[in-house]
Amino acid sequence: MNALILAAGFGSRIAALGAPKPLVGVAGVSLLEWSVRQAGSAGIRHAVVVTGHRASEIEMRLPGIAYRTGVTLEPCRIRDCSRPNGHSVLAGAARIEGNYLLMMADHMFSAGLLQTLVQQMQRTGGAALAIDRNLDAPAIDPDDATWVRRRANGTIAQIGKHLTRYDAVDCGAFIATPDLADAIAEAVADGAAGSLSEGMQRLADRGTADTVDVTGEWWIDVDDPRMHAMAEVEAPMALGFGAGRRFAA
Repeated sequence: MNALILAAGFGSRIAALGAPKPLVGVAGVSLLEWSVRQAGSAGIRHAVVVTGHRASEIEMRLPGIAYRTGVTLEPCRIRDCSRPNGHSVLAGAARIEGNYLLMMADHMFSAGLLQTLVQQMQRTGGAALAIDRNLDAPAIDPDDATWVRRRANGTIAQIGKHLTRYDAVDCGAFIATPDLADAIAEAVADGAAGSLSEGMQRLADRGTADTVDVTGEWWIDVDDPRMHAMAEVEAPMALGFGAGRRFAA
């Protein structure tokens, strides 16, 4: 099984920590390596890593991460990392045949969350998004979250950062078919900026954007110093390696 990991953004909200965001450490391991480790625990054997901002620093770490995790890693560098994340999806998906697990490099997940999600890997169209119904969890930043409103059958009706009506939050992990990149490309062709959410909304309008309810599973978007501090406290127990234990990256 294949994965696409987005690691191209500026990470301006966490820049004070010094490293490019995918290389910020949690319990002694970079966020990017956690993404690869967690993907590997869900059965992923190959991942395309899309880089942009400070790409050389990130790419030079890939061989070591691949060696430690047993997941082969293929870098894919984009020219303009200021464009919305859908452009990273377009670049990376072009390197992958068939369906794939789509992850953000600054998100951390419990093994159970991704294992539940990859059960959708053989889907025949559209995409499936991991969602959490616990909207008041401390790890959710209401000013930066991507919200989801579902239909009665569980498919996505609307997705975006500025929804006023919603019943779930986007966890930052998807199972994508080639339909997702096609939908993003269509949105761009129609004048949209090219965000991942714009592509998902196109699939939602067609009734092919499903949700996978992972409420109760641990996850966090490590997007600023507050969330980083929270991850340092919570990740050891949530990921099953014991309080206070750290790993060498």
